[in-house]
Amino acid sequence: MTETAVAPKDTADLAQGEKVQYVNELTTLNLGPTHPATHGIFQNVLTMDGEKIVAGEQTVGYIHRAFEKIAERRPFYQITTLTDRMNYCSSPINNMGWHMTVEKLLSIEVPKRAQYIRVIMMELARIADHIVCNGILGVDTGAFTGFLYLYEKREDIYEIYEEVCGARLTTNMGRVGGMERDLSTTAIRKINDFLKTFPPVLKEFERLFNRNRIFMDRTIGVGGISAERAMSYGFTGPNLRAAGVDYDVRVMSPYSSYEDFEFDIPVGQHGDTYDRYMVRNEEMWQSLRIIEQAMKNLPEGPYYADAPEFYLPPKKEVYRSMEALIYHFKIVMGEIEAPVGEVYHAVEGGNGELGFYLLSDGGRTPYRLHFRRPCFIYYQAYPEMCVGSTISDAIVTMSSLNVIAGELDA
Repeated sequence: MTETAVAPKDTADLAQGEKVQYVNELTTLNLGPTHPATHGIFQNVLTMDGEKIVAGEQTVGYIHRAFEKIAERRPFYQITTLTDRMNYCSSPINNMGWHMTVEKLLSIEVPKRAQYIRVIMMELARIADHIVCNGILGVDTGAFTGFLYLYEKREDIYEIYEEVCGARLTTNMGRVGGMERDLSTTAIRKINDFLKTFPPVLKEFERLFNRNRIFMDRTIGVGGISAERAMSYGFTGPNLRAAGVDYDVRVMSPYSSYEDFEFDIPVGQHGDTYDRYMVRNEEMWQSLRIIEQAMKNLPEGPYYADAPEFYLPPKKEVYRSMEALIYHFKIVMGEIEAPVGEVYHAVEGGNGELGFYLLSDGGRTPYRLHFRRPCFIYYQAYPEMCVGSTISDAIVTMSSLNVIAGELDA
């Protein structure tokens, strides 16, 4: 509490027995928009009573890109690059979610092999996303070593991305109808190497943090939220599961053959920072289980659907087939019209339910497209979760929520 004296400067002037009078002042503090601890361009206007937070208000819009409006002027396949820029820590999940939404509109059945490859890429992306969240949470509590341990393996995931699609951060991975290419022998080797080398690193990371007394003191009971409040805000993903609700889109509404895989849904009890950390750690282990099963049981067959009107033909066929040349030209020039329809498709993103609401009037571009960004939804609860805590608690709470600025604006 900031106390401002209103009594005379020289207390000797006070009458005998007279006490100094104080007034309480609340302080307004800007946390962000450009601050190392905000992990992005967004602002929190906090009202402080000394060291305690008594109120807060979020400000988003600093990186507004108008993606939803841009999409109304873009052919369906060109929108993939827009999804990259939402949660850029796990771009392939965004890409695959969009492709599946368009495939639902077009009634395209993707071959099993392509579905399994998508699962492998999405689970690698989930691990990469959780590496960012939990690694940075360690940094925000003063422990840098674990971050370095995990980030070395995240680089291995990026090398797999690079082998599969040629990109690393904004991947633009896959196509409507499947993948743009099959898994190469190099990609398969790198994935298998990752499955062998990542578990020891993750175990070492857990030994550094899970029972670390300083880390536990900084995170247990900090930034908690009940299951009821989390659901009323619309929480999904690890932040909801940390509060004790076992909702996972991969299980509740399976897609891309997730029903073929065995994995557990980790849940917490208190919805605090420590529970969110533990849930994400366990989810990395479960993602490894899924990838191992997918690699072991990877089906034979094509890696793209028989949908020449919408799937870009292989380049070698374009050079020798007039039909392929025509389809290539029409797809690239955006001259393929989609059927009239209204669809919603959701995937389990790194931070929760990532949904795409698509409305088509039968044209070459969406009539309306809305992205359901999980970060935008649960960020509303951040001030409530911080009230009564200190600035240092507010930092680790934000870090454990894994608010990605790219998902705040669309």
